[in-house]
Amino acid sequence: MTPIVFTLFTLMLIFIPRIDPLKKNLETFRGYFDGFILILYAFFILIFGQIILWNLGTEISFNLTMPVAFAIMMFYIGVMLEKSKMNWFVGIRTPWTLSSEKVWTKTHKLAAKLFKIAAVITLIGVFFQPQAIWIMVAAILIAALYPVIYSYFAYVKENL
Repeated sequence: MTPIVFTLFTLMLIFIPRIDPLKKNLETFRGYFDGFILILYAFFILIFGQIILWNLGTEISFNLTMPVAFAIMMFYIGVMLEKSKMNWFVGIRTPWTLSSEKVWTKTHKLAAKLFKIAAVITLIGVFFQPQAIWIMVAAILIAALYPVIYSYFAYVKENL
């Protein structure tokens, strides 16, 4: 069942750009988006492989593999956000970023930095095995939520 779910999710990501009203903008960073799909699929394969190994008796700690895998994915998300243009499916899509190209750009520059920093912090979690998951979750939450809040204040500031 797991490979089917992963494949359906990947196919959805491939289909999304075709229905985006701002698909011209998405096409400007399509190579980065396609790279994200490949990294995400590799991440899914890692999870599936680890599940299979675990069931065969080879227990590899998720506190070791997940921080490394998430760090790679988070760093790449940072790269992709840096290159992204306004669209309806990829990025920090708030009412404020979708209402202003300037707010979109400012928010995504900040988010790109935060996701790259979160990747490094997540990777450090490897050295703190019992807390690795909590370090990873905290870094990801901050990197994902702070830009949403920032986008509101950037929009308000722009429209004063």
